[in-house]
Amino acid sequence: MRNQGVIVFLTVVITALCLYYLSFTFVSNNIQQKAEAFATDAGGNIDFGKKQAYLDSIYREPVYNFLGAKFTFKEIKETELGLGLDLQGGMHVTLEVSPVEILKGLSGNSKDPAFNAALEDATQQAKTSNQKFVNLFYSAWQEKAAGKNLSSVFATAANRGRISLESSDSDILQIIDTEVENAIDRSFNILRTRVDRFGTSQPNIQRIQGSGRIQIELPGVSNPERVRNLLQGVAKLQFWEVAEPNEYFMELQAVNDFLVSEAVAKKAADTGATTPAQQDSLAASELEQQLSKGTDSLDLSSSVSPIFALSKGGGALVYEVRDTVTINRIFAREDVKSLLPRNTKFLWSVKPDNTTGVELLELFGIKTDRTGDQAPLEGDVITDARQTLDQTSRPAVSMQMNADGARKWRKLTGDNIGRRIAVVLDDFVYTAPMVQGEIPSGQSEITGNFTIDEAKDLANILKSGSLPAPTKIVEEAIIGPTLGKEAQSQGIISMVAGLVLVVLFMIAYYSKGGLVAIAALVFNIFFILGILAQLGAALTLPGIAGIVLTIGMSIDANVLIFERIKEELANGSNLLAAINQGYSKAFSSIFDSNLTTFLVGAILYALGQGPVKGFAIVLMIGIASSFFSAVFITRLIVHWMSKKGDKSNISFSTPFAKGLLNNLNIDFMGKRKVAYLISSSIIVLGLAIGMINGLKFGVDFTGGRSYIVAFSQALPASDLKVGLDNEFEGSVEVKTYGADNIMKVTTSYMINEDDDNSNAEVERKVRDGIAAVTGLTYATDASNLGSGQFAITGSSKVGATVADDIKKSSAEAMFFALAAIFLYILLRFRKWQFSLGSIVALVHDVLFVVAAFAIANALGANFEIDQVFIAAILTVVGYSINDTVIVFDRIRENLEVRGTTKLTQMFNDALNQTLSRTLITSFTTLIVVIVLLLFGGQVLGGFSFALFVGIVVGTYSSIYIASPIVVDLMKKELEAEKAEVVPAKKKA
Repeated sequence: MRNQGVIVFLTVVITALCLYYLSFTFVSNNIQQKAEAFATDAGGNIDFGKKQAYLDSIYREPVYNFLGAKFTFKEIKETELGLGLDLQGGMHVTLEVSPVEILKGLSGNSKDPAFNAALEDATQQAKTSNQKFVNLFYSAWQEKAAGKNLSSVFATAANRGRISLESSDSDILQIIDTEVENAIDRSFNILRTRVDRFGTSQPNIQRIQGSGRIQIELPGVSNPERVRNLLQGVAKLQFWEVAEPNEYFMELQAVNDFLVSEAVAKKAADTGATTPAQQDSLAASELEQQLSKGTDSLDLSSSVSPIFALSKGGGALVYEVRDTVTINRIFAREDVKSLLPRNTKFLWSVKPDNTTGVELLELFGIKTDRTGDQAPLEGDVITDARQTLDQTSRPAVSMQMNADGARKWRKLTGDNIGRRIAVVLDDFVYTAPMVQGEIPSGQSEITGNFTIDEAKDLANILKSGSLPAPTKIVEEAIIGPTLGKEAQSQGIISMVAGLVLVVLFMIAYYSKGGLVAIAALVFNIFFILGILAQLGAALTLPGIAGIVLTIGMSIDANVLIFERIKEELANGSNLLAAINQGYSKAFSSIFDSNLTTFLVGAILYALGQGPVKGFAIVLMIGIASSFFSAVFITRLIVHWMSKKGDKSNISFSTPFAKGLLNNLNIDFMGKRKVAYLISSSIIVLGLAIGMINGLKFGVDFTGGRSYIVAFSQALPASDLKVGLDNEFEGSVEVKTYGADNIMKVTTSYMINEDDDNSNAEVERKVRDGIAAVTGLTYATDASNLGSGQFAITGSSKVGATVADDIKKSSAEAMFFALAAIFLYILLRFRKWQFSLGSIVALVHDVLFVVAAFAIANALGANFEIDQVFIAAILTVVGYSINDTVIVFDRIRENLEVRGTTKLTQMFNDALNQTLSRTLITSFTTLIVVIVLLLFGGQVLGGFSFALFVGIVVGTYSSIYIASPIVVDLMKKELEAEKAEVVPAKKKA
């Protein structure tokens, strides 16, 4: 075997890296268990907030020693294999978009007393009222404004063309309402973009209907403060000219003299000092103590000098961090403001410099216009931003501007050669570089004292855009997984049991060859998990669907190889020759099927969002891993086991399997019309039932009403979900919320109704359902729950987590994936009929699974169309194309040596020759899925049912749909065959 050393080296290196990265996951799990034990009370209830507090306390502490290298819990969390919301829960945050800033902006920051008083009143009322903020504001305006029209405030130059002095209050209110709604929608989209780029897997983001609130759920958050900063950051980026200290020396000196005289006068009055000598002595003593006492007077840290000590030639204003509060208080004084320069404002640097051992911040003088708000260049011109490294290899942020921004940037830098320009974000100076020359392009870089995380977050915020209004967090909690612990345990046990059965079958069918295939499978799963950890990706239920697919492909590759080896041995080849020929002949089939599926994964990753992207990541990793393990690692093992040639103690068959599925001669092509009829009948029936009864969509597609329910004791979330599913129509989602005796129940029941009666009816159904499922009684007082009681503590109506653009991007991704499959098969098989046959089979499989769901629900099942269902469908597509390509590959091989064989017979031969591989691969994959379907619990029922139907129909379609379609499309060749046969019959 060639390149044996390279394969051994790669295997050892990849294994070592996977062990290294997965070790962080084991350490993290141990710490999580300790935190859970710490947060569990005497009654067995877990306080998630207390658990998070424990984790926060050790966040920056060393907790893991790996060969002398110490790692903090923060570093462990950044390196471990993450899990999605469905498997581990995470952080729940409710944000409120402030409409106050939107109204102020529309009014041009009006100083009208009635306007500002009305805003203040509306803000206070909004805390306890369910009315829209705009309505509250108008009621307050009518009370405060004494008959004035809204046009007196909103008819500004910026609103020209929309609002004039003649505009009615109703028209203006409509415009304001539209602006507020648009701002909330833009905030929703920007926040979702930020969250999607944050590095978590499959976050949920929903708008709470009828309010300016947005609900976000992030899986496995280990640093809540970073999340808060990311979600609440307005990202107001500005580029300002820096005024050098000598330009405002005189004004600061005047401020300084004023503060000195004030301090001296105060001290003199307190002590009775009257002579100039006494007053100077008092001033010197006072100046040394001002900041340490936290007064609003003077500064200086260690010497008797004024607060703004400057030489006339310049110098920086630098202060200790602890002194900045006092400086800010001084600047806020009205008597001090009157002495400051009108065209200069003062901003702090964003991070302290501690190179001297003392944390120091620089205070920058920024040149402004009369309003002080309009910068020469603002962040809305940025078209792209990404984290990079500067010339000294420190984290930085690279930005690209549009044409207008590039033009303004060129002028700004050209006018300030030899001077500094400050890059200001949210009123903090990130950097103030000296301009060396005019910058003609819109490519710029922000440098500063960043960590990599800070640089990534800044790039993220700049790229996603500025929030149109500030947001604030009004609710925060730690939530449990969508898939409860019980459902997870059932799923894990079922999958392990299924894999054990696969091991036993492979050994029983392929003897020691089966052991080799199982070794490859173990390497494959291990590599997938290790590589996911290395890449910082997270594992979700859709990801597990991808692993199930790669398990099938890994087994499939080895079955292909072993069946080829058995064919060569049956033809009389010796063991070593048979092994070499087996690997050689199987390679093209394995390569084509893997590459086709990898193309699908790559397109889904590039264009998809949410569960589609999560599935695609695992799929691509799994394909690369399974190809390497099934083709190269197994060959290495087989080569070692067969080094004695025919005397080697290795075999690829057992007495049980000998002769099984060999020498078959089934007329598949002759039954193709019957297959067409069966498939079309089931699909039409299922889709008709779905149209009449309606498919059951999960709350992630429909949205719904959410209720926070407190129980007197902890309950399994999955049991409550299953019970409520059976109590009333509509999808139900249940997860723990803050503690394991508090649940968040979301239902799509009566989702299209939005009146008070409907709201009351849904809440009554939820109460009655919980009581019926748990046997507990409803209590109206949540603050004093007795034993055997529950109470609803809050409710809201939320939108879908799978937004329209996610659906659209998923549809686009599938379209381009199908186009890529069509083109690749056309390239490899040189006939468009093969391409079209594969696409028809894929569409057939997807429609069949949807129809099967509709029929199953009509027969009493309770399966939902949700994000996990989408992942299952994608698994079906991947499995089906893999199966179809392998059959096509044997057909292509037979076409090359066809001779006088009829086309239909040649197709039948190819299908019979690959039938053993097709059935064995399907059977081994189905073992895992069937065990999961039977014993994985009701929560995983829809997921496992979709996989079961998909694998069965994918196998069926590769035989009875894809190949027959190709035959029927090759009419000319069939007609030529008939023309040859008819004269022969007449002659006879």
